[in-house]
Amino acid sequence: MESLQVVPKLSPGVCPVTDTFAFIGSKWTPLVLMQLFLGTKRYGELQQCLPGISPKTLAERLHALEEQGLATRTVYPDKPPRVEYALTDRGRELGRHLNAIAEWARARPLPG
Repeated sequence: MESLQVVPKLSPGVCPVTDTFAFIGSKWTPLVLMQLFLGTKRYGELQQCLPGISPKTLAERLHALEEQGLATRTVYPDKPPRVEYALTDRGRELGRHLNAIAEWARARPLPG
């Protein structure tokens, strides 16, 4: 069994795990990530897959994923323009970890 190494004098402001969970834990972000983990999607497809998400929130989450290097936005010069979102290699790696967390959570739901 692996042991967890504790780094002395670590605080939430400098903990990469805390920072990562804060980012992916924001409302809708894990759900957007998991939809993109299933494959490339257009904006409208994401809206249909995520009932209840506002257009503003979806746009913000997609922009944040792009800024973090987790997703790409590709614009095709069709009439009207077609825009597709996909995970980067880094985003797919995170998606695999989220799948593992989801499996753990289903098997061992937290009380409350």
